[in-house]
Amino acid sequence: MLGSRRSRRRLTTALAGLGLFVTGAALQFTTTATPAHAATTHRVLFDDGHAEEAGNADWIISTSKPDPLSQDSSPSSETDWTGALSSWGVALQKTGSYSLKTATSALTYGGSSTTDLSNFDTLVLPEPNTLFTTAEKTAIMTFVKNGGGLFMISDHTGADRNSDGEDAVEILNDLMTNNSVDSTDPFGFSIDSLDISSGYPAAISDSTDPVLHGSFGTVTKSLIADGTTATLKPADNSAVKGLVYRSGYSGNTGAFFATSTFGSGRVAFWGDSSPIDDGTGQSGNTLYDGWNDTGATNAALALNATAWLAGEGTSGGGGGGGGGGTTCTASQLLGNNGFESGNTTWSASSGVITNSSSEAARTGSYKAWLDGYGTATTDTLSQSVSIPSGCTTAALSFYLHVDTAETTTSTAYDTLKVQVLNSSGTVLSTLATYSNLNAASGYTQRSFSLASYAGQTVTLKFTGVEGSTLQTSFVVDDTALNVS
Repeated sequence: MLGSRRSRRRLTTALAGLGLFVTGAALQFTTTATPAHAATTHRVLFDDGHAEEAGNADWIISTSKPDPLSQDSSPSSETDWTGALSSWGVALQKTGSYSLKTATSALTYGGSSTTDLSNFDTLVLPEPNTLFTTAEKTAIMTFVKNGGGLFMISDHTGADRNSDGEDAVEILNDLMTNNSVDSTDPFGFSIDSLDISSGYPAAISDSTDPVLHGSFGTVTKSLIADGTTATLKPADNSAVKGLVYRSGYSGNTGAFFATSTFGSGRVAFWGDSSPIDDGTGQSGNTLYDGWNDTGATNAALALNATAWLAGEGTSGGGGGGGGGGTTCTASQLLGNNGFESGNTTWSASSGVITNSSSEAARTGSYKAWLDGYGTATTDTLSQSVSIPSGCTTAALSFYLHVDTAETTTSTAYDTLKVQVLNSSGTVLSTLATYSNLNAASGYTQRSFSLASYAGQTVTLKFTGVEGSTLQTSFVVDDTALNVS
């Protein structure tokens, strides 16, 4: 549709036949895909950047951060590391199959920090007490969608340990319902606003479930000492599953421990922080040893769930976030892939993601409109994505419409490059270059294989460059990166 998105747009009906004009369409590699760790090493990040030590909470594996090995490189008992989660951390460390770190600053995905989520398979959120920022929620949800494991541990409603007006129930529900990736009940459950004083919730009977029957033991019961439960909504996500239930409850209500999947990733929820408290920690904190409670099997539940989230087991989900996983679940990895959520998830030049009627979207109302000004302009559109190493198919596709005021049939004055970059911004490959010579009516789908990037976090980038006169508009819609 011709018209003007902004006053500088100059569109015409001069349209030429649409042909594929590709330079470097074959993937050209400048780096070798190598996982950050051996396949048997599960990389787990414990969050300590959201008041997890406020009040009597001591939800850390060690006071040495980010690396607990700096406190003791070969721990044999829970007291070798200092923290109420030290038993959890030491138990994983002693297997020789886990690499553990603690994040103390904002959570990111696709960045250069050593605690960036792209470097890990699992993220543990042990009763966060401050809200995640918009950027953090995008990072967490994208991490899970691309194959990461997310362990959310709540506490009872009103457990506002730092008196900022937010408790873990509100914070975790906000993560699931107020993010730029998917706010439509992505995991298939919501956390109940309850304060259940005590109880020993029982595990369901399922001998095939890897969380209940895993390498760390068999789960029979857990512990509630002022906690909450979740309401399951399988109509929103059929993968959601209650594993441990409050006494008298079953089905979709009263789930004290639940699992689910999202994209290629796995999710676990626990309704209380008391079961992970090992009773040891920093001086001055009042702690309770729920980890070793003889009426429950909390250690087996925490450890089996960590293993499952990191990619072990066969019951759904993908695991292996950060592109380093060895499993692959068929899924579509790009967030806001049809641009209908507006200017979210993607990084784009001002005005690129738009619902302007001057150029019609292929579907819905929004699309990405690069260039079209008739003046010297460079517009960009990009998104970081991790491709699990277990995926043998990774098909990038998008629909492209090109129209132009240029009249030449031989000179490419205005161009759109489609490229793959690494996390440092180095171009790994130019998949295609389109130009004013590709102008035509309607949209045409373009497809490329990114299978050779399995195991890597890459950035997909569109760059439109327009000359000083006569506009060319490059309009992109309905993107996808399907893996299997």
